[in-house]
Amino acid sequence: MTLVLAPALATVVACAPTARPTGAPSPAATRAAADSAPATANATANATANATANAAVGAARDSNAMLVPPGFGTLRQDDIALRVSQFGLQVRAIPLDETVIRVLSPDSYRALRDLVTSQRERLEQLQRRTALPRLSLWYVSFFALEQGETRFSPMEFNISNVGRDFQPLDVIPLSPGFGSQRLRQREVQHALYVFDGQVDVNQPLAIVYETARNDEWSLLLHRIERERALVRSRAAARS
Repeated sequence: MTLVLAPALATVVACAPTARPTGAPSPAATRAAADSAPATANATANATANATANAAVGAARDSNAMLVPPGFGTLRQDDIALRVSQFGLQVRAIPLDETVIRVLSPDSYRALRDLVTSQRERLEQLQRRTALPRLSLWYVSFFALEQGETRFSPMEFNISNVGRDFQPLDVIPLSPGFGSQRLRQREVQHALYVFDGQVDVNQPLAIVYETARNDEWSLLLHRIERERALVRSRAAARS
């Protein structure tokens, strides 16, 4: 059986507005929400960008407060180095942040500064590619302690700091044979490690190589801060 609507009833049904479910937004409200969505997204993006920029400015301001005049330090590279050892391999790491290396003796400071300068072009390319406002540079050495051949894995070196684990963005070999990832007894291989600039070397941190970890940086920071005070005194006496 076929149901046929009466003409009058058919007209009413065709003209009647479609009922909306209870609580559903009106078309006007839907359009308003759609129009406001891009603005909300832009506002969120701008707020995030501003927060990042403010954090970078704050970090730069804090770093400037830690800077001392170069040429007045007396510490050796080993005085500011962290080490971990595992399976006949020793890894030594030195942060190349100016707030740290300016407490070194003039010759040591100049050597590490020249090391960074020699890689300036590659570092600038990396910074453009990653769009990071700052980079954290580390001088890392791998040293074989035992007889025979010792293998090492460059990308297994990480830094734990400010509640994060940082992996290297790039590893720049500084000695021939680094790429072989093998060491003979007493052989040393060096590289420049590049990390996100959010690594804060003036806060507690740890270096990690595979399962070995050294978190004694806080102790070294006390030594560095004492030397900063001495450097300021020496510089003031010279002026």
